[in-house]
Amino acid sequence: MDKELLTASYDFTLPSELIATYPAHPRDHAKLLVYNRKDDSITHAHFYDLEKFLPKDAALIFNDTKVIKARLFGFKPSGGKIELLINRPLNAFNVNVYIRGKVKVGTKINFENTLQAEVQELLEDGSRIVHFFQNNMPLRFEELLPIIDTIGHIPLPPYIQREDTKEDANEYQTVFAKEEGAVAAPTASLHFTDIQHQRICATFKHAFITLHVGSGTFKPVDVDVITDHPMHAEYYAISNEAKALLDSDTPIVSVGTTATRTIEFYAKHGKIQRGEANLFLNPKNKPSRVNHLLTNFHLPKSTLFMLVASFVGLEKTQELYAEAIEKKYRFYSYGDAMLII
Repeated sequence: MDKELLTASYDFTLPSELIATYPAHPRDHAKLLVYNRKDDSITHAHFYDLEKFLPKDAALIFNDTKVIKARLFGFKPSGGKIELLINRPLNAFNVNVYIRGKVKVGTKINFENTLQAEVQELLEDGSRIVHFFQNNMPLRFEELLPIIDTIGHIPLPPYIQREDTKEDANEYQTVFAKEEGAVAAPTASLHFTDIQHQRICATFKHAFITLHVGSGTFKPVDVDVITDHPMHAEYYAISNEAKALLDSDTPIVSVGTTATRTIEFYAKHGKIQRGEANLFLNPKNKPSRVNHLLTNFHLPKSTLFMLVASFVGLEKTQELYAEAIEKKYRFYSYGDAMLII
């Protein structure tokens, strides 16, 4: 079978000390690996050098989603502890969540501030559908957000393996975060400082899209053939400014895999400006609209690693990651960045 179809081909060994558990300070002092496809060259720089490498005629597309405090700790009526992670709203009242602890349909979970969740359905993928209440009154998702902002915790990725701190509420959020709804940050964007972002926006054409990143973004591919993987769906919205750029012939720099998934779903599925995106980019399903990619370094056998391979191929992606490991780049959400031009 074609090597690019085999999940095992996307595995690699990462020394544990290269997993970033805290961000670079300042944000833009993260390392930046620049890969130029025209001359097959690699340049090692820092994120504050980004403008030097961006194609002058390109436009940047940013994801303005905002991470919510989606991790909640509560108790069952029996007193048993429960941890709940909000994944995404399905409609005004039905919320898809993951629950650590045994529950059945009808279980009521109590949180601080008289917040309560009642389990409505157990799904085959391990997630649950719940309704939220406060003082026994049903809550719409937008009414839930200010409550969890007070009592919830930032949902740090599982590989960070530490509890969130007050600093994470700021650090695990982009400087241009606006639209509440993500449970994971668009991590390539975490490197921008206010000053650098303003400077780039003053120099380059740019626009914002929204993709509310779900926890499925961390899910490894656990089938033998990558095309058998069921891709998770996430809510997206394309602004009118972004639509105008995407419908033009302007070269596009996609800031992150989340923006890339959104842009490519829009381009490949009838140019619809909002809805549910579940596009799986890989070497057998290459990008058609994004020209250049800014991204972090991702988990082995993840759809994000495969997305990078959709731009440069499996072998080159493996080479770039081997180079990053040799040069001690920091990996994953709080890690360093790579620009593919």
